[in-house]
Amino acid sequence: MTNAPNTTRLAPRLVASDVDGTLLDQHERVTERTRRAVSAVVADGVPFVLSTGRPPRWIHPVVDQLGYAPMSVCANGAVIYDAASDRVLSAETLSVETLQWLAEIAYRALPGCGLAAERVGLTAHDSATPQFVSSPGYEHAWLNPDNVETTEDDVVETPAVKLLIRLTSTTSGHMADVLSPLIAGRADLTFSTDNGLIELSAPGVTKASGLARVAESLSVDMADIVAFGDMPNDVPMLSMVGLGVAMGNAHPAAVAAANEQTVSNAEDGVARVLERWW
Repeated sequence: MTNAPNTTRLAPRLVASDVDGTLLDQHERVTERTRRAVSAVVADGVPFVLSTGRPPRWIHPVVDQLGYAPMSVCANGAVIYDAASDRVLSAETLSVETLQWLAEIAYRALPGCGLAAERVGLTAHDSATPQFVSSPGYEHAWLNPDNVETTEDDVVETPAVKLLIRLTSTTSGHMADVLSPLIAGRADLTFSTDNGLIELSAPGVTKASGLARVAESLSVDMADIVAFGDMPNDVPMLSMVGLGVAMGNAHPAAVAAANEQTVSNAEDGVARVLERWW
């Protein structure tokens, strides 16, 4: 990674941005400067895509602030969601057998942990599908959790786009170090916060794989994409695109994977890079 920007690079043909810690500032807002920058991208006919760990039901608060409904790579690449039409276009899930196997390993390797599963229906708020279910005592990592508490067995009885493992007494990095050698490639493990939460998806499912699907549908080469991120779940995406940009507040793994580093999300880091072209 180099901190020096390449100001001679041609304008990208697609822009992809993580949401929390990247597009949103420290108050979870899209600033006016960032909104203007994204609007300029879109006005020029260049697709702007969200690439996030968030599920589809947490996309519309971002849409409301942007004033634009982008295609969204959700759940760390497992879900492709069209915010404009409120349609889940595709979802890659962990099977019940794999979920149960992962749960056994988690309970054994991380005593005291809680589990939750993220599921999707046909739309962002599909009432036919309980979308976030958690085991008793699961401590949510975010405000406004909107989870349905169920039994430990129920959490893993339906295919899910993500399995979340929570252990508040340690860091996400430590949890990943413990579990990674044990899952033997049967799931893709990452984390988007370091406060004792790790996220598991189907093998090979990352923000990079999700973004690649969107880019292919738009006939855009990966070399023509600029992407922004701040955490380990952004690493595959930052490594794959033509210009990967880590935020000033980024985790060291994201910084190492990026081509350059901008200022923090509190300082309009995304906008400052986009303003080179728009």
